[in-house]
Amino acid sequence: MTIINRNKVFLQEATDSDIAELYYWKFEEKEQAAKKWNGPYIKEERVSKEEYKQGWRQEIIEGIPSSLVIKTVDKVIGYVGSYWVDKNTNWLETGIVIYDSNYWNGGYGSEAYKQWMDYLFASTAIHRLGMSTWSGNSRMIRVAEKLGMKEEARVREARVVNGEYFDAIKMGILRREWEGLK
Repeated sequence: MTIINRNKVFLQEATDSDIAELYYWKFEEKEQAAKKWNGPYIKEERVSKEEYKQGWRQEIIEGIPSSLVIKTVDKVIGYVGSYWVDKNTNWLETGIVIYDSNYWNGGYGSEAYKQWMDYLFASTAIHRLGMSTWSGNSRMIRVAEKLGMKEEARVREARVVNGEYFDAIKMGILRREWEGLK
């Protein structure tokens, strides 16, 4: 089982109970605060617990899981993930969600995302990692910049959130840039 550990959080492969906890946060928790930041412009269909569980068991990227859960000492608080954009150019899209708002603004997301990026580059032959967000998610943009990602594209007024237009933001980092940060 993959386990990556740092100071505040650790990443690991999801157990059945972890997946059940994530399902609760994603679909059942009343406030749904994370959805205000994580792609609020995407209409998301609710799936069954079993379908959600199967989604966690599917893709493997160069022998490593495509997603890991983010845990504190005693609690699942979110997950990191990735998927192929283009296997021919070794390009992965990455993402992070911290569902529990008690863990926002405390460095948990930055630490988890750094662990994830480091793990992907160190464990694979990936050439570039990317991430997409919207201009209203300034916290995610700051985290990506802090970790060495650069804005690569801005599509003006391409996202609608609560009736207001926002830009779509694309950021990325190349392997050589990541290596230069070490």
